[in-house]
Amino acid sequence: MFNIQKLEGDQLTMRTFVHKLCITLLLITPLAAFSQSDATQDVKKAGSEVKEAAKDTGKATGKAAKKTGHAVKKTTKKATHKVAKETRKGAEKVEDKTTPQ
Repeated sequence: MFNIQKLEGDQLTMRTFVHKLCITLLLITPLAAFSQSDATQDVKKAGSEVKEAAKDTGKATGKAAKKTGHAVKKTTKKATHKVAKETRKGAEKVEDKTTPQ
């Protein structure tokens, strides 16, 4: 069936290497063509993922701003009440000092 001649060791290994290389290239070529058609889908998918990430970031930023606003409001209200209390206290001291005895 096959006419295999006795070759020296180096020639035989080189021949098998070339055969294996050819077979490998033949097997890889269809895979490379298939992966190129997926490149467009990959770009579309990446675009969609970026869009979703931007939406999520926007939502997170909105939530953070809302929480910060509530915290500022609470702190401001607390500080205003404390200042008002201290002002009343100071006014009472002044009133006590200015009342005739």
